[in-house]
Amino acid sequence: MNRPLIGVSTYLEAKASYRVWELPTALLPAGYPRLVQAAGGLAAMVPPDDPAHAASVVARLDAVVIAGGEDVEPTRYGAEPEDRTGPPARERDSWELALIDAALASGTPLLGICRGMQLLNVALGGTLVQHMEGHTGGTGVFGSHPVTSVPGTRYATIVPEASADVPTYHHQAVDRLGEGLVVSAHAEDGTVEAVELPGDGWVVGVQWHPEMGTDTRVMAALVAEAVKRRAVS
Repeated sequence: MNRPLIGVSTYLEAKASYRVWELPTALLPAGYPRLVQAAGGLAAMVPPDDPAHAASVVARLDAVVIAGGEDVEPTRYGAEPEDRTGPPARERDSWELALIDAALASGTPLLGICRGMQLLNVALGGTLVQHMEGHTGGTGVFGSHPVTSVPGTRYATIVPEASADVPTYHHQAVDRLGEGLVVSAHAEDGTVEAVELPGDGWVVGVQWHPEMGTDTRVMAALVAEAVKRRAVS
Protein backbone atom coordinates (compact mmCIF):
# COMPACT_ATOMS: atom_id res chain seq x y z
CA MET A 1 0.00 0.00 0.00
CA ASN A 2 1.29 3.46 -0.86
CA ARG A 3 1.83 5.48 2.26
CA PRO A 4 -0.21 8.71 2.43
CA LEU A 5 1.59 12.03 1.99
CA ILE A 6 1.41 14.10 5.18
CA GLY A 7 2.40 17.75 4.83
CA VAL A 8 3.98 19.36 7.90
CA SER A 9 4.34 23.14 8.14
CA THR A 10 7.79 24.50 8.99
CA TYR A 11 9.57 27.27 10.79
CA LEU A 12 11.09 30.08 8.70
CA GLU A 13 14.22 31.54 10.30
CA ALA A 14 16.03 34.65 9.09
CA LYS A 15 19.35 32.97 9.89
CA ALA A 16 20.32 29.46 10.93
CA SER A 17 23.83 28.06 11.36
CA TYR A 18 24.87 24.67 10.01
CA ARG A 19 28.32 23.48 8.98
CA VAL A 20 29.98 26.51 7.35
CA TRP A 21 26.70 28.26 6.54
CA GLU A 22 24.56 30.97 8.10
CA LEU A 23 21.55 31.37 5.83
CA PRO A 24 17.79 32.03 5.85
CA THR A 25 16.33 28.59 6.52
CA ALA A 26 13.04 26.73 6.45
CA LEU A 27 13.41 24.07 9.13
CA LEU A 28 11.54 21.46 11.10
CA PRO A 29 12.67 19.47 14.15
CA ALA A 30 13.33 15.89 13.06
CA GLY A 31 10.79 14.55 15.56
CA TYR A 32 7.94 15.59 13.26
CA PRO A 33 8.90 13.62 10.14
CA ARG A 34 10.03 10.71 12.31
CA LEU A 35 6.62 10.62 14.01
CA VAL A 36 4.84 10.71 10.63
CA GLN A 37 7.07 7.89 9.35
CA ALA A 38 6.61 5.80 12.50
CA ALA A 39 2.83 6.18 12.08
CA GLY A 40 2.94 4.89 8.51
CA GLY A 41 2.99 8.10 6.49
CA LEU A 42 5.35 9.92 4.15
CA ALA A 43 6.40 13.32 5.50
CA ALA A 44 6.64 16.42 3.30
CA MET A 45 7.88 19.75 4.63
CA VAL A 46 5.54 22.62 3.69
CA PRO A 47 7.40 25.91 4.24
CA PRO A 48 5.69 29.31 4.18
CA ASP A 49 4.51 30.47 0.75
CA ASP A 50 2.01 32.91 -0.69
CA PRO A 51 -1.27 32.17 1.13
CA ALA A 52 -3.00 32.26 -2.25
CA HIS A 53 -1.30 28.94 -3.03
CA ALA A 54 -2.49 27.13 0.10
CA ALA A 55 -5.49 25.43 -1.51
CA SER A 56 -3.42 24.01 -4.37
CA VAL A 57 -0.79 22.74 -1.91
CA VAL A 58 -3.39 21.07 0.32
CA ALA A 59 -5.00 19.48 -2.75
CA ARG A 60 -1.77 17.53 -3.30
CA LEU A 61 -1.59 16.25 0.27
CA ASP A 62 -3.47 13.46 2.01
CA ALA A 63 -3.35 15.23 5.38
CA VAL A 64 -1.93 18.38 6.97
CA VAL A 65 -0.03 18.89 10.22
CA ILE A 66 0.48 22.40 11.60
CA ALA A 67 3.64 22.18 13.69
CA GLY A 68 4.59 23.89 16.93
CA GLY A 69 6.71 27.01 17.19
CA GLU A 70 6.40 30.72 17.77
CA ASP A 71 3.57 32.54 19.54
CA VAL A 72 0.60 33.45 17.35
CA GLU A 73 0.51 37.22 16.87
CA PRO A 74 -2.18 38.56 19.25
CA THR A 75 -3.62 40.91 16.62
CA ARG A 76 -4.85 37.75 14.89
CA TYR A 77 -7.39 37.36 17.69
CA GLY A 78 -8.01 41.02 18.46
CA ALA A 79 -5.61 41.45 21.38
CA GLU A 80 -2.56 43.55 22.18
CA PRO A 81 0.76 41.78 22.87
CA GLU A 82 1.59 41.28 26.54
CA ASP A 83 5.08 41.63 27.96
CA ARG A 84 5.92 37.93 27.80
CA THR A 85 4.47 37.28 24.34
CA GLY A 86 7.15 36.41 21.81
CA PRO A 87 7.95 38.33 18.62
CA PRO A 88 5.54 37.79 15.71
CA ALA A 89 6.09 35.30 12.91
CA ARG A 90 3.75 37.03 10.48
CA GLU A 91 4.70 35.14 7.32
CA ARG A 92 4.20 31.85 9.09
CA ASP A 93 0.90 32.96 10.68
CA SER A 94 -0.51 33.98 7.30
CA TRP A 95 0.59 30.79 5.57
CA GLU A 96 -0.56 28.38 8.25
CA LEU A 97 -3.93 30.09 8.66
CA ALA A 98 -4.38 29.69 4.90
CA LEU A 99 -3.43 26.00 5.15
CA ILE A 100 -5.97 25.52 7.94
CA ASP A 101 -8.69 27.28 5.95
CA ALA A 102 -7.90 25.17 2.87
CA ALA A 103 -7.89 21.91 4.83
CA LEU A 104 -11.21 22.74 6.49
CA ALA A 105 -12.78 23.74 3.18
CA SER A 106 -11.61 20.60 1.39
CA GLY A 107 -12.18 18.11 4.20
CA THR A 108 -8.48 17.22 4.31
CA PRO A 109 -7.54 15.59 7.64
CA LEU A 110 -5.86 18.16 9.88
CA LEU A 111 -3.77 17.90 13.04
CA GLY A 112 -2.53 20.93 14.97
CA ILE A 113 0.36 20.45 17.38
CA CYS A 114 0.94 23.03 20.17
CA ARG A 115 1.10 26.32 18.21
CA GLY A 116 -0.86 24.45 15.52
CA MET A 117 -3.72 23.80 17.93
CA GLN A 118 -3.65 27.42 19.06
CA LEU A 119 -3.71 28.62 15.45
CA LEU A 120 -6.64 26.30 14.66
CA ASN A 121 -8.51 27.87 17.57
CA VAL A 122 -7.71 31.38 16.30
CA ALA A 123 -8.70 30.46 12.73
CA LEU A 124 -12.15 29.58 14.06
CA GLY A 125 -12.56 32.82 15.99
CA GLY A 126 -11.11 31.79 19.35
CA THR A 127 -8.62 33.60 21.58
CA LEU A 128 -5.50 32.65 23.54
CA VAL A 129 -4.08 33.06 27.01
CA GLN A 130 -0.80 34.84 26.28
CA HIS A 131 1.18 33.55 29.25
CA MET A 132 0.87 30.78 31.80
CA GLU A 133 3.26 28.87 34.03
CA GLY A 134 3.93 25.23 34.66
CA HIS A 135 3.78 23.59 31.24
CA THR A 136 7.50 23.31 30.48
CA GLY A 137 10.46 21.63 32.13
CA GLY A 138 12.38 24.92 32.09
CA THR A 139 13.82 27.02 29.29
CA GLY A 140 14.57 24.74 26.37
CA VAL A 141 13.51 21.64 28.31
CA PHE A 142 10.34 19.64 27.64
CA GLY A 143 8.22 18.79 30.64
CA SER A 144 5.68 16.02 31.17
CA HIS A 145 2.25 15.96 32.75
CA PRO A 146 -0.96 13.94 32.53
CA VAL A 147 -3.90 14.93 30.35
CA THR A 148 -7.41 13.66 30.91
CA SER A 149 -9.58 12.79 27.93
CA VAL A 150 -13.22 13.83 27.61
CA PRO A 151 -15.47 10.77 27.16
CA GLY A 152 -17.25 10.51 23.84
CA THR A 153 -14.70 12.54 21.87
CA ARG A 154 -12.54 11.43 18.96
CA TYR A 155 -9.45 11.83 21.11
CA ALA A 156 -10.91 9.53 23.77
CA THR A 157 -11.42 6.91 21.07
CA ILE A 158 -7.79 7.26 19.91
CA VAL A 159 -6.37 7.22 23.46
CA PRO A 160 -8.94 5.26 25.50
CA GLU A 161 -7.25 5.45 28.90
CA ALA A 162 -8.70 8.18 31.08
CA SER A 163 -5.31 9.82 31.66
CA ALA A 164 -2.02 9.75 29.76
CA ASP A 165 1.31 11.49 30.32
CA VAL A 166 2.42 13.73 27.46
CA PRO A 167 5.56 15.75 26.60
CA THR A 168 4.84 19.45 26.91
CA TYR A 169 6.42 22.83 26.25
CA HIS A 170 4.17 25.86 25.96
CA HIS A 171 3.40 29.12 27.75
CA GLN A 172 0.23 29.99 25.81
CA ALA A 173 -3.08 28.14 25.65
CA VAL A 174 -6.65 28.26 24.42
CA ASP A 175 -8.83 30.86 26.15
CA ARG A 176 -12.16 31.36 24.35
CA LEU A 177 -12.89 28.31 22.22
CA GLY A 178 -13.20 28.76 18.45
CA GLU A 179 -16.55 28.24 16.73
CA GLY A 180 -17.54 24.60 16.49
CA LEU A 181 -14.59 23.25 18.45
CA VAL A 182 -15.07 21.02 21.47
CA VAL A 183 -12.55 20.29 24.21
CA SER A 184 -11.40 16.67 24.14
CA ALA A 185 -8.69 16.68 26.83
CA HIS A 186 -7.49 18.92 29.63
CA ALA A 187 -4.64 19.13 32.16
CA GLU A 188 -5.02 18.89 35.91
CA ASP A 189 -4.96 22.70 36.17
CA GLY A 190 -7.85 22.98 33.68
CA THR A 191 -5.76 23.98 30.67
CA VAL A 192 -7.32 22.89 27.38
CA GLU A 193 -5.01 20.17 26.06
CA ALA A 194 -6.90 18.89 23.02
CA VAL A 195 -9.68 20.15 20.77
CA GLU A 196 -11.54 18.75 17.81
CA LEU A 197 -14.31 19.50 15.34
CA PRO A 198 -17.19 17.01 15.61
CA GLY A 199 -18.61 15.63 12.41
CA ASP A 200 -17.49 13.60 9.42
CA GLY A 201 -14.19 15.42 8.94
CA TRP A 202 -11.01 14.68 10.93
CA VAL A 203 -9.79 17.83 12.70
CA VAL A 204 -7.85 17.50 15.96
CA GLY A 205 -5.50 19.77 17.90
CA VAL A 206 -3.22 18.74 20.76
CA GLN A 207 -1.43 21.23 23.00
CA TRP A 208 1.45 18.88 23.75
CA HIS A 209 4.32 17.63 21.53
CA PRO A 210 3.76 14.00 20.46
CA GLU A 211 6.88 14.23 18.27
CA MET A 212 8.94 14.35 21.48
CA GLY A 213 7.51 11.13 22.85
CA THR A 214 6.95 7.52 21.83
CA ASP A 215 3.15 7.46 21.59
CA THR A 216 2.24 7.45 17.88
CA ARG A 217 -1.51 6.96 18.31
CA VAL A 218 -2.71 10.48 17.46
CA MET A 219 -0.51 10.64 14.36
CA ALA A 220 -1.44 7.09 13.41
CA ALA A 221 -5.12 8.07 13.57
CA LEU A 222 -4.42 10.99 11.22
CA VAL A 223 -2.54 8.68 8.83
CA ALA A 224 -5.38 6.13 8.92
CA GLU A 225 -7.89 8.86 8.09
CA ALA A 226 -5.67 10.01 5.21
CA VAL A 227 -5.60 6.45 3.83
CA LYS A 228 -9.37 6.23 4.10
CA ARG A 229 -9.86 9.57 2.37
CA ARG A 230 -7.53 8.60 -0.47
CA ALA A 231 -9.45 5.35 -1.00
CA VAL A 232 -12.75 7.17 -1.64
CA SER A 233 -11.39 10.13 -3.62
